[in-house]
Parts: sequence; structure tokens; C-alpha cells
Amino acid sequence: MTKNDFFYPSADGNTRIHAIEWIPEGTVTGVLQICHGMCEYIDRYDGFARFLAQQGWYVTGNDHLGHGQSVTEDDRHGFFHDPDGNACVIRDIHALHEATKQKYPEIPYFLLGHSMGSFLARQYICMYGKELSGSIIMGTGSQPALTLKIGKMLCRRSAGKHGQMYRSSFIDKMAFGSYNKKFEPARTSKDWLTKDTDIVDAYLADPWCSFMFTVNAYYHMFSGIEYAQNQANINQIPKELPILVTSGADDPVGNFGKGVRPVFEAYQKAGIRDVQLKLYDGDRHEILNETDRGQVYADMLSWMKKHL
Repeated sequence: MTKNDFFYPSADGNTRIHAIEWIPEGTVTGVLQICHGMCEYIDRYDGFARFLAQQGWYVTGNDHLGHGQSVTEDDRHGFFHDPDGNACVIRDIHALHEATKQKYPEIPYFLLGHSMGSFLARQYICMYGKELSGSIIMGTGSQPALTLKIGKMLCRRSAGKHGQMYRSSFIDKMAFGSYNKKFEPARTSKDWLTKDTDIVDAYLADPWCSFMFTVNAYYHMFSGIEYAQNQANINQIPKELPILVTSGADDPVGNFGKGVRPVFEAYQKAGIRDVQLKLYDGDRHEILNETDRGQVYADMLSWMKKHL
């Protein structure tokens, strides 16, 4: 296996997007593109990517705007773009897809999105689903429309008063404040991520994971979730696109499974012929980093192989 870092121009016209590719030895069986989550970066998926590469899969993914190495300066972590933040992030994902497809034009192509990346993937399959062989929606959830509208309003007000780069503790607490409650008395503020304490500690110590989103990024993330939840947009997904919706049953982002099922049901309502729901008992938010991740890895591979 070979692992390469590379860069390409962002749709924001200013940033170089960082990406990684994991290239297997010999014949490529399939391609997987990964959309990472909020306040992390693509190299956190190295273990999963190496596992797939050993099975003959080419894996790639980029650091989204405001994440990892896709920043012009460190203080740009947690900032997308004004005024086209969400659109730029989607276009950057598509640019990587198109470049990868040129390398492997005849190979089945899958898209996996985790957490914030799941909401991006859910938008992406509405727009570009016909170009994919399947999609894995991981660590996702549902948000009430009113909550999203209030969140966007608060972001606009904060940006109007303090600027787009402002980081609001209030909005951050509104978004994440309740996630750790089920796990109290908690060892750390991020126990909701995974039961693997080493991974939680590494996350907390990592400056590329411990920053706070700007009001700009929160606004565009809320806007993207609105788009992803709109049934009219969901109805644009090709009916033949296989979709796996998966999460930890103890994931607060998906309201412990109760917020994941409506995503699955919305795809059913849209007439998607092959959509599956898989919840992992006892697992928290990052199922690829959970204590049973060997089983999760095997399940993801098995599902993709069935849809080659």
C-alpha cells in the first residue's frame, strides 16, 4: 500500500485543499471517498483506509475548508467561506470525486460521510448520486426545522455584531451542550465520541480537533442540514442508489438512534430501492473508532462488496 498527500484548488478561490490517497497493491477492486466530520481531518481515518487498501480498495478524502491542512492560517480553522461556505465545501468534494474518477473511470465508486460529513454526503447524493455506486451515511441525525432556523438566526446576529470569524460559546453549547449528559459522571468532555479512552485523549490533545467553529461555519452547516433534510431534495436521489445508514445506538448526534431512523425512512419515502439501517449496540459517535471497530470495518467492507 502507498499513502500520498496532495493538494488541489478550493472552490473558494483562495485555499489549497489537502487530500490523501491510500493506493492498494495490484488491481483496484473499488473506490471509497470519505467525507470527515466537524473539527477533525481526513488522516484520522488512516486505520480504516489502510484496512480497505489491504483488501484492494483505493481510498481518498480531503480536509474540508477550515479543517486540517485546508487552511491558509491557523486562525482559519472552523471557518468555511463568506457567503458560499456550504456550496464551496460541496464543490471541493465533487472536485476530488471528478479527479479520482479520471484515475479509475471503470471502478465502482462509493462515498462515505461521517457526522458533519454525513450531512455533506446526504446533500451530495441529492446532487450527484447518479455518479456513485453506493453511499454510507454514518453518525448522522435529524434536527427540527425550527431549531435550524433559530440557529441560523443566532449566527447571522452574531456575525452582524462581531464578524464572520466570531466564535460563539453560546452557539457552540447549543449545538453540543447535551451530548455528554448520558455518560456522566464523565471522564472528559468528549466521552460521547467513543468508549476508547486513548482515542478520546488523543482527540482532546489535538489542536486540529479542539478548536471552536466560527459563526460562519455554523451557519453554513445548519443550512446544509436543512438542504439534506428537505424531502424534495431527497426525492432527487436516484432510486437505484444503494444507501447504508449506520450509527452507534449510543450516539447523541443521532439522539441514540431515534434521530437516525427518520433519515432511513425519508429515503424509503423517496422510493430508494436498496436502503438499509444498521445501529451498533453500545457504540457512541465514532463507530470507526469504537472498541468493536474491527467488526464495523468488516461490515462496511462487506456491504460495499455486495454492491460492486
